Amino acid sequence: MAKCDICGKGVVFGLNVSHSNRKTSRTWKPNVRKVKAVVNGTNKTVHVCSRCLRSGKVERA
Repeated sequence: MAKCDICGKGVVFGLNVSHSNRKTSRTWKPNVRKVKAVVNGTNKTVHVCSRCLRSGKVERA
């Protein structure tokens, strides 16, 4: 599960490009953590990216 439940940040697809300009597909995955947080007054386990944790968008349980 590589998607943030708070901001919706997810996997991005692109290409690796070598020096000889050959292209292979690759993915960039966000830094998602499983965190116990307070959601609507109850403790829940949610998947949160590190940027949302750092900026204080999530109150940890």
